[in-house]
Amino acid sequence: MERNDLLEWALYLAGMGWPIFPLAPGTKNRPMVKDWENRAHRDTDRIRRCWNTGRFNIAVATGPAGLVVLDPDVPDEGKPGPDGWTNLTALAAERGGPLPTTYTVATPSGGRHLYYLTPAGTSLRNSQSAIAAYVDVRAGGGYAVGPGSVTAAGAYELLDDTDPVELPGWLVQAAAERASTANSAPVQIRSVDTTRYGSAALAGECDRVRRAGPDTHNAVLSAAAYTIGRKVGANLIDHATARAALIDAAGHMVTAGCDCTAREVARVVDAGLSAGARNPVAHRAA
Repeated sequence: MERNDLLEWALYLAGMGWPIFPLAPGTKNRPMVKDWENRAHRDTDRIRRCWNTGRFNIAVATGPAGLVVLDPDVPDEGKPGPDGWTNLTALAAERGGPLPTTYTVATPSGGRHLYYLTPAGTSLRNSQSAIAAYVDVRAGGGYAVGPGSVTAAGAYELLDDTDPVELPGWLVQAAAERASTANSAPVQIRSVDTTRYGSAALAGECDRVRRAGPDTHNAVLSAAAYTIGRKVGANLIDHATARAALIDAAGHMVTAGCDCTAREVARVVDAGLSAGARNPVAHRAA
């Protein structure tokens, strides 16, 4: 019997714990099922029945799989500027990285797919060139073409079978910032009682930081600092007051038996406040 390599890859990816679904043979953007995000599965019997009927490419449903796949690609021919990998490594240097080694698939265009675990308590969606030029994010609502798949441009090849590691906090923060800037209309705050509003917002975010579990420390603290930073940028909260309150609220993170240190807590708070201040909330006169 002829070896069915695509079936083997499909079973392998399902064995990784990732729900999959078929793509039309030779394609990367033609799902063979409707509502694929909800119908993706890991059932080996169904996979065998499906892939024994045709040489379907394989899609990993990133949201149900609990994955965030970064897709740093190369510019289309004739377009200027550095490629996605260069931009992603520059972002890592700017944010204090590093970009951790993880499960990696080479794409036919010369790019790569970096598979990361979605941190607990976070919810990320697809984006295109939002965190950096030519760097797409495949998360909720998206899928990644799995290794073994073949298109006219070439094959998707497994480069590194390292088990996926958790998406680092600085990338969670970068994705959240860009999503907020790109998708949210400016929040309008009346100028009356701005001190009261700012104090209430700070108290709420500090309470969220205090309740963060060990597996969500970085993500929650980054998000809280960014949220408050937007108020600092709008002069609704004093920077020094906000910084001191957030660091105090995160005190339990240093003594919780995880890898957090006082220095790291301060770094995350400072980065979040600075990033948020660059995208301040808007407020108008009463």
